[in-house]
Amino acid sequence: MPRFSYGGQALIEGVLMRGRDSIAVALRHPDGRIVWATERLDSGFHGSRIAKLPFVRGLVVLYETLIVGTRWLVRSASVQASGQGVELGRGPIILMLGVTLLVGVGVFFLFPLFVAGVTTGGTGDLRQHLLEGLIRAGLFLGYLLVVGQMPDIKRVFQYHGAEHMTIHALEANDPLVPSAVRRYPTAHPRCGTEFLVVVIALSIVAFAIVGRQTPVVMIGSRIVLIPVIAAVGYEILKFGAKHRANPVVRAIMYPGILVQMITTRQPTDDMIEVAIVSMEQALGADGEKLPDGSGTLRRDPLDLTVRPSAVRPRPGRRGAKEAEAAAPVSIDPPLPGA
Repeated sequence: MPRFSYGGQALIEGVLMRGRDSIAVALRHPDGRIVWATERLDSGFHGSRIAKLPFVRGLVVLYETLIVGTRWLVRSASVQASGQGVELGRGPIILMLGVTLLVGVGVFFLFPLFVAGVTTGGTGDLRQHLLEGLIRAGLFLGYLLVVGQMPDIKRVFQYHGAEHMTIHALEANDPLVPSAVRRYPTAHPRCGTEFLVVVIALSIVAFAIVGRQTPVVMIGSRIVLIPVIAAVGYEILKFGAKHRANPVVRAIMYPGILVQMITTRQPTDDMIEVAIVSMEQALGADGEKLPDGSGTLRRDPLDLTVRPSAVRPRPGRRGAKEAEAAAPVSIDPPLPGA
């Protein structure tokens, strides 16, 4: 079992795994091959003493996840569009994240405050805060249910399930092969979905402590307290994952597992293969040993310099295995750092 708790996220037809000091990405290329890439985590905070402090480490992980995750989400989409040469710089990505965060804060934090205030007459009591939290939870679940009906998002949710199943197999020291990974559930106690559920619950408590204030203070508190709630939520998530065997902890964290019934789906075997390659490359980048019986899947390094005109036509998802057999791939290339 590795010395680090690995995590990840689903991409467009791929999976990103976050290791100790690096991330690894594996994608199902339009021509059917599995392609991979790794990069070091270099946010400027990573590895520093401050970044390891409780309540600070969660913010660092969140920042790195937003920046790196968004960049690879865009890049994975460009690969599927056969435009591997397209890449956003840090500036456009930060701008995109800024706009997304502003919309998210407005919809999920300020809108529930406004509706709850109007409904209860702005009393600022526990009734208003509970209603505000229920509205926020309803918006969150409604959003997931709606987007989850889109075919492309359903596939992302399947890759999300493959990511979790692969992490389960690694933590059990099982060989990273589809038949072994298939035995594990799609939900995982360290999932970002569970983190969001914890944040919603904490927001009810935090905003209740603020109580009834002037409208400016009420709005400002919803914005200023977001990083505080996120930092505390991260520590609760780590504690809950570490003590999940405790029945009380398991019961408290169970709503997060239920929500993962929406955000994860059973993957196909070819999706599990992509998640396995991503995990193996992440382990190699960190210098970790692969579980016995792993490292059997074909893969190619992702070439970001290929022009769209040089990319082979996509045969369709059902023809992926035939395309893989015809493609010039290598078997078990050396893992970086191994």
